[in-house]
Amino acid sequence: MDTKENIADYFKRHQEAINTIDVDSVHRVAKAMLECYENNGTIYIIGNGGSASTASHICGDFIKGVSYGLPNRFKMVCFSDNITSMMAIANDISYDDIFVEPLKNFGQPQDLLIGISGSGNSTNVVKAFDYALQEGIRTVALCGYSGGKIKAMADEVIHVNINDMEIAEDLHLAIFHAIKQAIINLLKGSLNGTMGGQYDARVK
Repeated sequence: MDTKENIADYFKRHQEAINTIDVDSVHRVAKAMLECYENNGTIYIIGNGGSASTASHICGDFIKGVSYGLPNRFKMVCFSDNITSMMAIANDISYDDIFVEPLKNFGQPQDLLIGISGSGNSTNVVKAFDYALQEGIRTVALCGYSGGKIKAMADEVIHVNINDMEIAEDLHLAIFHAIKQAIINLLKGSLNGTMGGQYDARVK
């Protein structure tokens, strides 16, 4: 298979994977994020490698793109963004603890933890989920391949069922963008509609 054929095959498999996404599971995650927002909770988002980039990207989207203009803003923190704390924890304790340690600092029962892992088996994500479960913090998993450990642990799961890390990572970001647009349309549409400046933070 030459380069052009490889590229065409990638996009073919990409489209096939999109068609397998369970829209109901995406809807449930959007509802979980809105419920955390309504309860004045904080959303924590974590991931390694490419998933760290996705976590950072969507955190930025909610801090600015979703929240701008709202009287009540989303509180979201990406633990992958704090290089100093990650390196200190990895060096002095363990890389497996880079997410669970800051979660111990901030996590409250009204909060939400979102973990992104292509394999679903990233030990530092699993460890953070373990702690969240013990503390009554709701969890959301985005995973690929067979779903791994976090698929079985999380309260809500979006599973991109494909054995391809790049396509799983692509679609995890696309899924968050779909959630972002849905929430913007809901909250800002209500603000600009007929509700007298109030907004309805429920997914219909």
